[in-house]
Amino acid sequence: MPDRETMPSAPAPEVSERAAALPQEALKIASGYAFSGPALHLGALLWDGTCLPDAQIRVPLAMLNRHGLVAGATGTGKTKTLQLIAEQLSAQGVPVFLADIKGDLSGIAAPGRADARVEGRAKDVHQRWTGTGFPAEYFALGGIGRGIPVRATVTGFGPVLLSKVLRLNRTQEQSLALIFHYADGKGLELIDLKDLRAVVTFLTSDEGRQELKTIGGLSAATAGVILRSLTAFEAQGASGFFGEPEFDTAELLRTGEDGRGIVSVLELNAVQDRPQLFSTFLMWLLADLFHDLPELGDVDKPRLVFFLDEAHLLFDDASEAFLESITQTVRLIRSKGVGVFFVTQTPKDVPADVLAQLGNRVQHALRAFTPDDQKALNATVKTFPKSPYDLEEVLTNLGTGEAVVTVLSEKGAPTPVAATRLRAPESLMGPVGQEALDRAVEESPLYERYARAVDRESAYERLTDDRGGQGERRGRGAKGPDEMRDAAPPVEEERPSAVEQVVGSGVFKSLARSVGTQIGREITRSLFGTARRSGRRRR
Repeated sequence: MPDRETMPSAPAPEVSERAAALPQEALKIASGYAFSGPALHLGALLWDGTCLPDAQIRVPLAMLNRHGLVAGATGTGKTKTLQLIAEQLSAQGVPVFLADIKGDLSGIAAPGRADARVEGRAKDVHQRWTGTGFPAEYFALGGIGRGIPVRATVTGFGPVLLSKVLRLNRTQEQSLALIFHYADGKGLELIDLKDLRAVVTFLTSDEGRQELKTIGGLSAATAGVILRSLTAFEAQGASGFFGEPEFDTAELLRTGEDGRGIVSVLELNAVQDRPQLFSTFLMWLLADLFHDLPELGDVDKPRLVFFLDEAHLLFDDASEAFLESITQTVRLIRSKGVGVFFVTQTPKDVPADVLAQLGNRVQHALRAFTPDDQKALNATVKTFPKSPYDLEEVLTNLGTGEAVVTVLSEKGAPTPVAATRLRAPESLMGPVGQEALDRAVEESPLYERYARAVDRESAYERLTDDRGGQGERRGRGAKGPDEMRDAAPPVEEERPSAVEQVVGSGVFKSLARSVGTQIGREITRSLFGTARRSGRRRR
């Protein structure tokens, strides 16, 4: 079990008597972190080159849905900071999602090992360090790597996110959205990539050209570009990431039998050479949560804290629609009890509209070896509130495991900037053994649900009649999508919902054709993206 300091503590509205003897400026900073409610302990104040353990730097638990940024140069301790925060969130009953780029976060489930460095750090910051493991689940994108497979259906992934992965331009992105709309209207389920390729192939074929004309704004040339992009994407081995069973993001919200939050670790080490893919998949998980979770308003603690590592990859070559989607999601998801931390090297990696919403900041050291490094350092300093520190000097002289911190107080106001020596994580700072990891995956209650891929009849089979004798292959007299839908086995009719009536209206079709408008994108995304969960179990 975690030690007493990682569990909710008694109110401490005032700094300690010993802290009262601090230098005046240091006392003023320490007073800004004397919160009365539950809080996470980050470390102790650094002032004038000295660590002051009586001046504890903390972040209120209730403010962790106000998002945050963990930044710093490579090797400065960002990963250990994620681990430190995740441990304390778990101890206080908050589930956590961690993207494990380097493969060294799996150790969070095992107790850490004491050594001279850990003991020295604990002594420096007055930490009662006890080796502790935390409940964890291990996932792997598309089942590549060790972990429970995380897959998405093409329909669930949606056109905006898929366009990012395929590196489509704005016109092609809008055209892809129209193809999604067409497939939905014709009852052609897009489960995996071959389904989408089959639909685009049909639309660009001789028999499908008439259908193509019914999709306003979609040219045969653009459809051909999308088809080639899909084919190349599949050739890179991307097929395994899309399909069923689709991962239910409600799995990320679980707590263990002991009340601690489960830490979901998504291993990305095996796919780190595909940054566009894995970074966009992380955004899909977050967008899915955004669409499905109910509003909570202000909460005593977050429902989930989501760490987006290598966040700059999300924004590289991103379309306007993609950036709008991220900005909207971050702005609104906090009211659903979800906190998002972006993890990257410098604040300039994150667009200004997103950065403005990140109230909690942990900035590790930056290096200024080149003119570009110096510009990044200057830009970073300007993003912090005014402080008594010479931040440019401090940021270049911080050691590993030290950072400049500012968070939101219990009243929602920024705390004073505090150079901080961070605590040591209590779980294993490195990967667990392969046998232990495999055993944890196979013993998970989620393993049977997601381990085996399912390939049921969908758009590809419908369009090719490739069902092992259940129909003739396409040839002369082949049926188009409308005829195949009519010939399909009868299903129980349902009264159209209000949403479906809107979809069938001329107004909606007009909006879908002008998908470049914000409302067009939002309607299309909310109906054919993560919001539709046909047949899915929801918590």
